[in-house]
Amino acid sequence: MASKEIFVPDLGDFKDVAVIEVLVKPGDSVQVDAPLLTLETEKATMDVPSTDAGVIEKVHVAKGTKVSSGTLIATLQLAAGAAAPASSVPATATPSAPKPAPPATPVAPAASAKPAEPATPAVPTATVVPAASAAASAVPGVTEQGFARAHAGPSVRRFARELGVDLGRVRGTGQKGRVTDADVKAFVKSLMVPGAGPAVAGGAGGGALPKVNVPDFAQFGPIDIKPLGRVQRISGARLHASWVNLPHVTQFDEADVTELEETRRALKAKADSAGIKLTTLAFIVRACVKALQQFPLFNSSIDASGENLVYKKYIHIGFAADTPNGLLVPVIRDADRKDIYEIARALGELSARARSGKLAGAEMQGGSFTISSLGGIGGTAFTPIINAPEVAILGVSRASMKAVYRDDAFVPRMILPLSLSYDHRVIDGANGARFTSYLAKILGDAPGLTEAVP
Repeated sequence: MASKEIFVPDLGDFKDVAVIEVLVKPGDSVQVDAPLLTLETEKATMDVPSTDAGVIEKVHVAKGTKVSSGTLIATLQLAAGAAAPASSVPATATPSAPKPAPPATPVAPAASAKPAEPATPAVPTATVVPAASAAASAVPGVTEQGFARAHAGPSVRRFARELGVDLGRVRGTGQKGRVTDADVKAFVKSLMVPGAGPAVAGGAGGGALPKVNVPDFAQFGPIDIKPLGRVQRISGARLHASWVNLPHVTQFDEADVTELEETRRALKAKADSAGIKLTTLAFIVRACVKALQQFPLFNSSIDASGENLVYKKYIHIGFAADTPNGLLVPVIRDADRKDIYEIARALGELSARARSGKLAGAEMQGGSFTISSLGGIGGTAFTPIINAPEVAILGVSRASMKAVYRDDAFVPRMILPLSLSYDHRVIDGANGARFTSYLAKILGDAPGLTEAVP
């Protein structure tokens, strides 16, 4: 029987990815798409599937080692009559040396045109500069952020990388939105037409920005250099893109959560007996669900053309989780269908997986509104950056006891600071104030937050 070597597929810009589990051993029979090993980055875990059916002859990696695109995983004895498809081994996966990725920002093909100043990779720009030739526009550079979120196969990823196309900006027309070779070609062609806008997966982008002048800090005294973690690099690019491309406005407000805290403490024993940690954040998530149902504009997004507003009929709430590897945003799906206990359970389970590095990529996708809570750490207010393509994010600081003037007297009340950042293209100040006022009212209605979901 014929043997075949199986390699790690295209991982984009990820290198030296940890092998946290080897799922097969010599002599095991595997089918097509059966998982062979599990890899872990700071952002997610992923299984590497078998490209063919057969019997494992030899495993070339071990738990605890690190691999990159093109690393040899295993040797497979093919099943009788099976033939290795031409595209089963990724084109970038060669056992000696993986083919390096092309430059992040390719030069415009027109020989007479002066190359544009390279844009900061974190800024997904969709600007097209017309010229005398139809080929005067440069293709946007490849970014790790774009490739990480793209739904495309290894051959399409390689094709896009060769052309210097950021897959995250290409709208897929294949099954379930999968990006095809034709989609990549259409994207490049759209850039080659003067004045035409590309079919991108995000909203309109901003132009190139002047770079910050960074001096040689060693000339001023001793320094120590430590590389940014992968999560910091990925999230940093997304935050930068959001801040540059979305006009942020932050609305500050306060909510009286005195009764909410009393209710939470009263229900704590019941929740503990069910293995649920009932936190204030669970009540905030429930309150945000009610506010989003009242103000669906805050649960919308601008579409790829930048000319339409997409109103989502689902409510998936993301929340910022502080982990040893960096900030992650797990998503509670269908939060509007969960009661306070189900939300609390989801918060606990997702937070635990985020801290242990077991959070799957799908568990960080599809959010329609995000909450960033610093209540456990401190602070009185802050300006959270919108988690694009969402249009709003709620920041929550630490609640504190304050003297509030009520009924002709000062009384002690537990006050929770709220910071709502929103995309001013979609939401104006009046709507922002209405949202925070309604949210504060809901947070003051503890019985309404604990009632069963209809």
